[in-house]
Amino acid sequence: MKYFEVEFTISPMSADASDLLAALAGDAGFETFEEAENGLKGYVQQSLFDEDALRSCIEDFPIEGTSIIYNVREAEDRDWNEQWEQEGFEPIIIADGKMAIHDGRHLPQVDSEISIEIDAKLAFGTGTHETTRMICKELIILSPITHRVLDCGTGTGILSIAALKLGAREAVGYDIDEWSADNARHNAVINRVDDRFTSLLGDASIIDTIDGEFDLVLANINRNILLADMPRFVSKMHKGSVLILSGFYTADSPLLIQKAESLGLGFVSQNQDQDWACLVFKY
Repeated sequence: MKYFEVEFTISPMSADASDLLAALAGDAGFETFEEAENGLKGYVQQSLFDEDALRSCIEDFPIEGTSIIYNVREAEDRDWNEQWEQEGFEPIIIADGKMAIHDGRHLPQVDSEISIEIDAKLAFGTGTHETTRMICKELIILSPITHRVLDCGTGTGILSIAALKLGAREAVGYDIDEWSADNARHNAVINRVDDRFTSLLGDASIIDTIDGEFDLVLANINRNILLADMPRFVSKMHKGSVLILSGFYTADSPLLIQKAESLGLGFVSQNQDQDWACLVFKY
């Protein structure tokens, strides 16, 4: 997966300016940020980077007197891989221990009903992000899951694997990145659910090639892609199907709710973790 690392210099630097920039840059495709000496470092998939949208949000930045300069460079794949090999991640415990997500190096210290091992390699989605955790919590609420599941932007396959371990009869995931599609298959094998999981390479247009409808659709993607792809999600849903969305800030929820309702979906609930949101709809 090819990423750009974008370093933002903010002057004068403040927590409010930093938080606001991170929220607005989501419109340009950015997935994650980390603190830098005089601002932020943001990471965005090269294929999703909308530099015009980034320039626009900087030009119209709502905090008067704030100067923002940015520098774009390629983030090498080996940097992500080296960090993973060296560090891995500490176990993630969800819903008071009902689910534990861990790598092969750091085993959970508590007994959980559902244990998921993730070897992330170059794909993102280990359960450490708020959006992934929120969707996993929603899956636990829905369990036992007996549904056919569509996992949009599958990443490591973590959401499909969670659904399958909670009882789903089949999961189909897709991702635009070849590393992710392969890694999802690999993780399905590790978790012994590969006989019920299909990982496809492609964008949302691949949904049109999949036979049948889905009882549960999951999508942990940024706001703009969700808005563009939601009609395709709905095209594979039936009366009673559930759609769970995350990957966006709480400020974006009204726009996504409006789009979902225009497609005939009924709003069920919203959850929040930090500034991130998770929405549940029913068809």
